Amino acid sequence: MPLAHQSFLKLSGLEPLIITPESNFVNVGERTNVTGSKKFLNLIKADDFDAALEVAREQVEGGAQIIDVNMDEGMLDGEEAMVRFLNLIASEPDIARVPIMIDSSKWHIIEAGLRCIQGKGVVNSISLKAGEEEFIHQAKVIKRYGAAVIVMAFDEDGQADTYQRRIDICKRSYDILVNEVKFNPNDIIFDPNIFPVATGMEEHRKNALDFFNATKWIRENLPGAHVSGGVSNVSFSFRGNNRVREAMHAAFLYHGIKNGMDMGIVNPTMLEVYDEIPKDLLEHVEDVLLDRRDDATERLLTFAEQVKGGSKKREVDDAWRKEPVEKRLEHALVKGIIEFIDEDTEEARAKLESPLKVIEGPLMDGMNVVGDLFGSGKMFLPQVVKSARVMKKAVAYLEPFMEEEKRKNNSPKAGKKILLATVKGDVHDIGKNIVGVVLACNNYEIIDMGVMVPADKIISKAIEEEVIAIGLSGLITPSLDEMVDVAKEMQRQNLKIPLLIGGATTSRIHTAVKIDPNYEGAVVHVLDASRSVPVVGDLVGEKSREKFHTNVKEEYKVLREGHASKQSDKNYINYSEALANKLNIDWANESINKPVLEGVKVFKNYPLAEIRNYIDWTPFFQTWMLKGKYPQIFENQTIGNEAKKLFNDANAMLDDIIANNSLEAEGVIGIWEVQRQADDIQIVDSDIKFHFLRQQGKKGAGLPNLSLADFVRPKEFGSDYIGGFAVTAGIGLEKLVGEYEKEHDDYKSIMAKALADRLAEAFAELMHEKVRKEYWGYSKSEKLSNEDLIKENYAGIRPAPGYPACPDHTEKRTLFDLLEVEKNINLKLTESYAMYPGAAVSGLYFSHADSKYFGLGKIGKDQLEDYAKRKGYSVEEMEKWLAPNLNYK
Repeated sequence: MPLAHQSFLKLSGLEPLIITPESNFVNVGERTNVTGSKKFLNLIKADDFDAALEVAREQVEGGAQIIDVNMDEGMLDGEEAMVRFLNLIASEPDIARVPIMIDSSKWHIIEAGLRCIQGKGVVNSISLKAGEEEFIHQAKVIKRYGAAVIVMAFDEDGQADTYQRRIDICKRSYDILVNEVKFNPNDIIFDPNIFPVATGMEEHRKNALDFFNATKWIRENLPGAHVSGGVSNVSFSFRGNNRVREAMHAAFLYHGIKNGMDMGIVNPTMLEVYDEIPKDLLEHVEDVLLDRRDDATERLLTFAEQVKGGSKKREVDDAWRKEPVEKRLEHALVKGIIEFIDEDTEEARAKLESPLKVIEGPLMDGMNVVGDLFGSGKMFLPQVVKSARVMKKAVAYLEPFMEEEKRKNNSPKAGKKILLATVKGDVHDIGKNIVGVVLACNNYEIIDMGVMVPADKIISKAIEEEVIAIGLSGLITPSLDEMVDVAKEMQRQNLKIPLLIGGATTSRIHTAVKIDPNYEGAVVHVLDASRSVPVVGDLVGEKSREKFHTNVKEEYKVLREGHASKQSDKNYINYSEALANKLNIDWANESINKPVLEGVKVFKNYPLAEIRNYIDWTPFFQTWMLKGKYPQIFENQTIGNEAKKLFNDANAMLDDIIANNSLEAEGVIGIWEVQRQADDIQIVDSDIKFHFLRQQGKKGAGLPNLSLADFVRPKEFGSDYIGGFAVTAGIGLEKLVGEYEKEHDDYKSIMAKALADRLAEAFAELMHEKVRKEYWGYSKSEKLSNEDLIKENYAGIRPAPGYPACPDHTEKRTLFDLLEVEKNINLKLTESYAMYPGAAVSGLYFSHADSKYFGLGKIGKDQLEDYAKRKGYSVEEMEKWLAPNLNYK
């Protein structure tokens, strides 16, 4: 069935995921995203990919129907991490059964990910940010790979932050994709931008409401398109207060789904049941989300303090008014209390006899406390904004006194200008605004250029205004690259203006490794707003700047060297060395099993009653989010009864499917005489060859560099045999599912899909057993239980092209041609080498007792060139398919 004729969004890992109007909501797991999970980020940074895989597994077992994989972090090689992780996922069937969402702001990482994933995944994301030409190019590449795409509501003028901007950008993007690129509308998923609410800033009041309205408009006016978003963004203002965040997520989803949102990146552990949200908390949350009251943010903020860690309400405490004025000012700043600020500021001015001493003393002390609390996650964004308002009001009260003092003392205005800007591509500026407030309080003149500011505008404005320092801010990961670009351009123009780096994704080590080497001027990472004043003071002070500059440069150099020393060597050997270090088998004394069958055998309408005996039921329960191994799962005190009911329902449906011939299973197997030369295996009396790749990682003593070719006898010792297969149990599935969906029976629809997939895997297991015992006959006396088969306690393997041992998907075409799959059975390959229908399995048979599964890992350019030549491809073409497995840049 051609892609363009799909009526629903159809995705797949090892299992299909068809999103219909009855699907309700598709949950995208977010914990395999380095920007969304500190735990996952730390595991990746520590090179603990095995533990990172467990995070992915927990996501799937926890109900994620798609997993979002993102490796965008300033100190990671994002492409290498993405490729390595996706390849590891491919070898884990219980994870690989769900579709993958390749999430990156960097196109080269997205392309690398597309080359890795099996089935049909989702790209997150593309947009009109860089213009139509790049947008169209990226969309065409994604279409060629057969993936669906998330389109951000983002154009050349920045992110859509109003209802009208959202629908205008989505309509423009849709028209280009559908009319020019000929993209399947069902494969388009819009993200109309979920922004934080309750930030304390007036312009953010309608963020959620505008999203809901835009979602409704998209679903009504852009046929086929879907709507998704990162739900956790909405509650960013309440980091640390999980009770409020959980309620916000549940309420947001409730209204989002009502308006047509059918997909989203959600952490299930941070999601309350909508009906179980306490009514008073729900009222406060929905007042904010739906913008029902002018004081909604203030009320929710107050209420959030009452429910944090419990529901006991606090009594109003005015005891702080009896504290010394310095403590009262600190309290007012931390709590955002503005009622008494004028009188307290005046009292402090009278006490300290100088307005500047009030700013440099109690006000700055208070802001330092605010910075520490915010940095440790104990204050939320709206509270910090309130602190800034209190600070501004105090400074405004003091300004006339400061001007009068300067006039009397004949002291000129400082004239120290600092430029602040949120870099191109980023719209987050709260932290930057706070820095501006704090610096302004210390008599610096702030030039705030706002958000989404390109490097050239930042630099030209800095030169024009003769600023003493430039402060760059950014919250999202792409901002890190923009900061590097600013540094490079400042160096190109031979500037010496100190550069301050700040924002949530920035760090001291990133600044040292990525930014500082590109600029001879001073580059300093500023941890938070409260630290900005002493840093700027040291950077621009006549006595301190030279020494401070030298010290920082030396400190960052040491950091870089330490970082470099921790990086592991690639430890690769030449391809010729790897070939020489192949698996040593005493082929001269090995007997070769001549198969009973030589050639191809087709199986039409294979009895499902026989196939069902080979089902591995454990993944079936995982599909239904019931964690446990079969049959032990029935003994689980919590879910055992539910698992048993599900098992009974599944078998009842299987009975009906078999009785009514609702599904058909078809397969084709083949066994051929072959001759092996190096890493190629040629079918005897044919021009057809299978080409294999070899591990090039440096091995320990006695350990070989494996290739699948090693399991076949070399030509000089005579001929050998290999086999191949392709099976499906998905014939008739669309019709069956369609009947259930007409009846709005989601339970049976999901059940049918899950059973078709289990039957396909069982059919592959059954065929492999028949090959071993009958058609090849190298294990005629084998007597294994189904549990033994599931544990692969048998001789031989059945690896598939596209999997870790043989990552080249193009070899699947060779297998299909040799088996004449598309002629013999109802199974086809798409242009990106995915199998249709999705309930299908294919691979090769190796019979040698030493054969085993392994991961190829990285290969070198020398092997790539040799491999491309053997296949008759250009190096560039092979690079396209094998880039994730290359160890050179």
